Amino acid sequence: MATHIYDAVRTPFGRAAGALSGVRPDDLAAVVMKAAVERAGIDPARVDDVVFGDANQAGEDNRNVARMGALLAGFPTSVPGVTVNRLCGSSVEAVIQGSRAIEAGDARLVLAGGVESMSRAPYVVEKSPRPWPAVGNQTLWNTSIGWRMVNPALPKEWTISNGASAEKLAAIHGISREEQDAFALRSHELAAAAWAAGVYDDETVQVAGVELARDEGIRDDTSLDRLGALKALFAADGTVTAGNSSSINDGASAVLLGAEGAVDAEPLARVTGRGVAGNEPDLFGVAPVEAANRALARAGRTWADVDVVELNEAFAAQSLACLKLWTELDPAAVNIHGGAIAIGHPLGASGGRIIGHAAHELKRRGGGVAVAAICIGVGVGLAVVLER
Repeated sequence: MATHIYDAVRTPFGRAAGALSGVRPDDLAAVVMKAAVERAGIDPARVDDVVFGDANQAGEDNRNVARMGALLAGFPTSVPGVTVNRLCGSSVEAVIQGSRAIEAGDARLVLAGGVESMSRAPYVVEKSPRPWPAVGNQTLWNTSIGWRMVNPALPKEWTISNGASAEKLAAIHGISREEQDAFALRSHELAAAAWAAGVYDDETVQVAGVELARDEGIRDDTSLDRLGALKALFAADGTVTAGNSSSINDGASAVLLGAEGAVDAEPLARVTGRGVAGNEPDLFGVAPVEAANRALARAGRTWADVDVVELNEAFAAQSLACLKLWTELDPAAVNIHGGAIAIGHPLGASGGRIIGHAAHELKRRGGGVAVAAICIGVGVGLAVVLER
């Protein structure tokens, strides 16, 4: 039994401390959940399960944000919900789990997606196994992004920051600062042009009470000179900057999955392949390469069949490394309407965005094959193949 994507919708993505920072993550999730079923014209009681990704789960997104979002969206209490966490790939994981449930016959309609409010991610303090000591200090951890409370048994070379890992990939694959800045500029230019042309109008929903007409991180006025003036963040003589990296963001995405005929509408696309792969944690950025290769093989396709690629741009260096390793792929087919460097990367929501946009693009083209792939901290990659 094939899994079809009947609709996909997301909020515009906000920047840290920006337009969406005043909105709780469970409320953001509710916005896209409600929009997805309303746009499809279905009774939410028909949804067999809500599977939502969330990478943090340390603050207002605790206690199963998938269930909380569904309740806030007005879904009946009979509709269950489960929150999944595969860090940056959480909403790709949600789509994969939802598609498996449908293909196994365990569900007919699944609402998948994800949410993240990196602005509202709390600070946390480790709890002492004994009453708090009278002397000494405690570490306050920022849960917005990155390693925290690392197990000392892990090799230190694995637990470097994601930015330091991007520097490592740039060195390994000979990716210059100029290449990274040019890739970042392309992302901003394509995203700005796509919004201006109305490309994103059919796949976004506004958040009530918030003025955010488009993704907040897009910079129409950036240039190679401006990007080139930024300092490297992770090494004194490095190449990775705030300008050629994705930012800290807030947002939500939803993908309505169903069996054939589950919705009285033409599907956007169908899921024909899934792939997951792991590699060294300090080289996490190229894990999508093998994940996508496996997904294509399971779909019975090759790179020669692929028309559209949505690759989450965690870093320009990481994305360019993937493109160097996908030797059969035309880079012009990748992120044709911009990527996460411009659009943003709210961790748990990004996978739903790239899958949703790939599905909408196949509809615009009247058919084809698409790959949506994402890298994940600690060395994992996920990918799905869509066809129409």
